[in-house]
Amino acid sequence: MENNVLQTSQTAITLQALLEHWQGHRTLTRRVIEAFPEKELFTYSVGGMRPFAVLAMEMIDLAGPGMHGLLTNDWDDFADLPHHNTELMPKTKQELLQLWDEITDVINKLWDDFTPEFMDKPVLAFGQFHGTVRSTILYYIDNDIHHRGQGYVYLRTLGIEPPFFWERG
Repeated sequence: MENNVLQTSQTAITLQALLEHWQGHRTLTRRVIEAFPEKELFTYSVGGMRPFAVLAMEMIDLAGPGMHGLLTNDWDDFADLPHHNTELMPKTKQELLQLWDEITDVINKLWDDFTPEFMDKPVLAFGQFHGTVRSTILYYIDNDIHHRGQGYVYLRTLGIEPPFFWERG
């Protein structure tokens, strides 16, 4: 580059590869949800952290409404998302997994509307988080990884071997 200015439109990873990377993490997190006993999924916590069902619901809330917001700039209020209100959350592991799968389909369907140029668009996610489409999606992925790590701690303290972190397919 002649003037040492970072050009954000250069591609370091293709959109398809980014989607596959994210969905690989989501597949692994789904297996973590499956590994929990039903009761502990909704009630168990360590050190004051939220139960894993609430953490999984946060991932769902960011991914589903978040993808919609990125495309339409119509954002739900962050405080109104279901993971902030247990009355709006699924009540069983099966319901949580079904919702997880529905959001996976939403991500896959909406992804076709993303372009390399669109990834640099500035956004104010959920009315409070400044960034670009790209940085917001990377945040969604980071959030999934962070909370899945908490799930691993929960499973280990319950005496349950978590899925191998490298098996994302």
